[in-house]
Amino acid sequence: MNLQPITHRHAGHCETGVSSILLEAAGLTLSEAEVLGLSSGLTFVHLPFVRINELPLTSYRMPPGRIYRGLARRIGVRWAQQRFRHPAAGMAALDAALEQGRAVGIQASVYWLPYFPDAMRFHFNAHNLIVYGRDGDDYLVSDPVFEAPQRCPREALQRARFVRGALAPKGLMYWPVSVPGTIDWSTAFARSVRKTANMMLRAPLPFVGIRGIRLLGRQLERLPRRSDDARQRLYLGQIVRMQEEIGTGGGGFRFMYAAYLHEMADRLNRADLAEVGQSLTACGDAWRQFAVACARQIRSRQAVELAGPIEALARVATLEAQAFRDVLAVSRKPRRSLAHLD
Repeated sequence: MNLQPITHRHAGHCETGVSSILLEAAGLTLSEAEVLGLSSGLTFVHLPFVRINELPLTSYRMPPGRIYRGLARRIGVRWAQQRFRHPAAGMAALDAALEQGRAVGIQASVYWLPYFPDAMRFHFNAHNLIVYGRDGDDYLVSDPVFEAPQRCPREALQRARFVRGALAPKGLMYWPVSVPGTIDWSTAFARSVRKTANMMLRAPLPFVGIRGIRLLGRQLERLPRRSDDARQRLYLGQIVRMQEEIGTGGGGFRFMYAAYLHEMADRLNRADLAEVGQSLTACGDAWRQFAVACARQIRSRQAVELAGPIEALARVATLEAQAFRDVLAVSRKPRRSLAHLD
């Protein structure tokens, strides 16, 4: 049995959790919240023209891969990554990495990972996990969705890595090559929150940020004229699944971003960041209330009534607009002294 030196941890979201664990093994300690915040990984996107399970895509984060790669631009982490045209080559490369003593992050389909309970297995191809060892035909997996490490048979892992369809992973595996010895926390923080706030407030595309939230609201207003109750319930169910079951979703990402602001308040000795963090917590609560309003209609035996979800979503848009104006404001504070990693 070949085991790589990582410390498994349960995390709120797969890519932030995987990145944090791999970086710690490489000598850089960043919390999951810091990974999300520094990479500017939080956003909102509603894409009616992109379909997941034949329904529009709603996302509360940047595209897969942008979180760990965002750390390269922000603080100088260098990553290696590989994709493969043929499954045999991808599995051979994974085996070679493990033989070299390297744990790697991979992208895979939730549906084909047998350690997931049946109720959680659906066709989502952008799940991230760590493979840190091999025992015969079983791979040893640190999946941050789970409390404990898991095992995955070779055939299942290969199928999960090379599934086709939207967000096909193409055997992606990645790992940190080098990490910075010091970080200018003040500069990194200012740039990270400025990018996130600008995406939410000033995105030129109508399906991104606050404009995207309001676009989703308009889509919900038009939904009764376009579909029957069953279709409306599927539509709402897709939104709730993307928000609450895929990673941390809408509310969870806002809570995590609030944690990032609180942690940076300690690093930079700035009480104003903790105050803004409370605004992000309120946004997370509002997203959860929107999910509850949708769930009530999904489970109702009466005709679907969309006024509740529409009203809850309008409140989300109002709160997020103010919260990210506050985030943008704190990014303009004067730079403080350089802070160093221990």
